[in-house]
Amino acid sequence: MHVRARFFAAHRERTKIGHVSVELPEGTMVRGLVERVAERFPEIAPMLGTTRYAVNREYAPLTTVLQNGDEVAFIPPVAGGER
Repeated sequence: MHVRARFFAAHRERTKIGHVSVELPEGTMVRGLVERVAERFPEIAPMLGTTRYAVNREYAPLTTVLQNGDEVAFIPPVAGGER
């Protein structure tokens, strides 16, 4: 199956791309996609433990089973604001 991984903020800056298509076996969970992305883009691997994930625009846990054509957003932690 094909899944689209979309990168935002720091992930996008480090990978230098906004998205990538990944081929995965049927029944793969978000966790499996994250592992595949970490292998392909080691520059963001250290950040993936604090990243949130959204499948088709809804936040999802790592145990969510992916379907062909799903889009998974990699959303890094955001800091900012005034003190």
